[in-house]
Amino acid sequence: MEKEIKERKDVLESDKWDLTTIYKSNEEWEKDISKIPELTKEIASYKGKLSENAGTLLCALKSLETLSRIIDKAWNYASLKLSEDEGNPDSLDREGRITMAYSKMQAEISFFEPELLNIQDEKINEWISGSDFDDYRIFIKKILHHKAHTLSEKEERLLSLEMESARTAENAFGMLTNVDLQFESVTVDGEKQPLTQSTYGVFLQNPNRAVREEAYKKFYAGFNAHANTLASLYAGSVNHDVFVSRVRGYSSSLEMGLFSDKVDESVYRNLIATVHKNLPDLHRYYSLRKKVLGLSELRHWDVSVPLVKGVKMTTKYEDAVEICRAALSVLGKEYTDTISNGLLNGWVDRYENKGKRSGAFSSGAYTGYPYILLNYKEDDIRDVFTMAHEGGHSMHSFYSAQSNPFMHYSYTIFEAEVASTFNEELVFEYLLKEAKDESVKKYLLSMRAADIVSTLHRQTMFAEFELLAHESVENGTPLSADVLRKIYRSLLETYFGPEMIFEKESDLEGLRIPHFYGAFYVYKYATGISASLALASRVSSGGEKEREDYFKFLRSGGSRYPIESLRIAGVDMASTTPVQSALNTFKKIVEELESSL
Repeated sequence: MEKEIKERKDVLESDKWDLTTIYKSNEEWEKDISKIPELTKEIASYKGKLSENAGTLLCALKSLETLSRIIDKAWNYASLKLSEDEGNPDSLDREGRITMAYSKMQAEISFFEPELLNIQDEKINEWISGSDFDDYRIFIKKILHHKAHTLSEKEERLLSLEMESARTAENAFGMLTNVDLQFESVTVDGEKQPLTQSTYGVFLQNPNRAVREEAYKKFYAGFNAHANTLASLYAGSVNHDVFVSRVRGYSSSLEMGLFSDKVDESVYRNLIATVHKNLPDLHRYYSLRKKVLGLSELRHWDVSVPLVKGVKMTTKYEDAVEICRAALSVLGKEYTDTISNGLLNGWVDRYENKGKRSGAFSSGAYTGYPYILLNYKEDDIRDVFTMAHEGGHSMHSFYSAQSNPFMHYSYTIFEAEVASTFNEELVFEYLLKEAKDESVKKYLLSMRAADIVSTLHRQTMFAEFELLAHESVENGTPLSADVLRKIYRSLLETYFGPEMIFEKESDLEGLRIPHFYGAFYVYKYATGISASLALASRVSSGGEKEREDYFKFLRSGGSRYPIESLRIAGVDMASTTPVQSALNTFKKIVEELESSL
């Protein structure tokens, strides 16, 4: 008998997020987006006037803030509603309309930044030094940071008008992989079970190798049927990145991808180089995996199954919340009460339903709860870590919104991946300490090793793939399915080492990663876990100062650039030290596993 995945309408209200903190009804959303054209006209009325005096500029900024707050709310609501069921026509309509409204708004106010940048530096710096500009000063300074790459008003308008069509590749990829793409069922203990992007990871942890192989082959058969389409979509995304970087005068897509965060290219390239230097330890891990699993040959479907057999951990959702509460207690009662209450009461959309976006995310806006989408499964202990991870994002959003004016409350993804993996590390340390059974300890150690591989090594491999794909286009080589698969297969062989035997379809993995449609994003997972391992150790072994330093980081929002905010927390990501330290931690875990297994 095949297990049923619920339709959205059949999901219990208590298992859904409560979006009424954004809008109490769809009608309220409609009222808000109806205001966008008029507010846009109000801002447009300042065209040609921004340089008149400080008062005029301040009025224009206040109008921009009013409009931006509505866009922030409306877009967040539409996006969250769509993620509940990506095939829902009403949600698709809402998301399409807010995208169009935003694109049109951007085109109408495209004069704003070029005109602001034309104000003499001495004059604008004098204006924004006044207290009236306290809520806008950082916002303006970050615009000034982009001065060298901001185009004329006419050119900025053209790019704004193109914004909606620029998302076509990403939108088509999401529709194909989350809605249209279907997989054959997988047989487990004589029972057919649905194979989806969410259940795939569970099947790969099944101790029965035949189940893992069947799931792997059927999963990639689904992608293989659309390989050329997927390659074309990703090539389109890369080509657009290269186009925009050249139009704006960047030396490369990578420079453009890092520029907003003031992250030097050396941080990205040093990450890859440092991981490469330590690949023998990763190969040693895969060799250990092959030996412990008793395999004559290691296949791609063998890399997720737990190394410790006979340990089954089932964790109800409410129990997972209590684990997070206890594990994060070093951060204080206010933190743990807030996150626990949120996880239980309205922040989270808990379980999988048909059409729901796969994976997990946190989506915090200035108004409303910092929402979390999960596809929680009681029989997968990793989902406890996912809860802690997304909870870290949401608490970061919570403190950022509480502590900053709207115009610079939003922190960078670079910083976000620290707050999330910090929580994961504390949950791991808590569970390891509380484990009474040696087999459970070994299980947790093996799982932590796998998590570091997934977050540090694997994301660095993804980052290298993105870099090579973009450099290929920049050097004049178009991206076909064959080119992309060849690049990715070479990386698979480099990172997994000589023990791994790949299938013909294994390199299709590079065409199924949604994060690639937001270029140069995934490296932040690797830098994030490197920073978080250092900070978790610092806070856990430190005192009030170390904890307060971490909260200064959480409260920073967008008030600082990420390298600076992390220095305040106690870690310097401009150096390779945190990455090397994280890789040393991984090496130590592998050594412990070798001796204990």
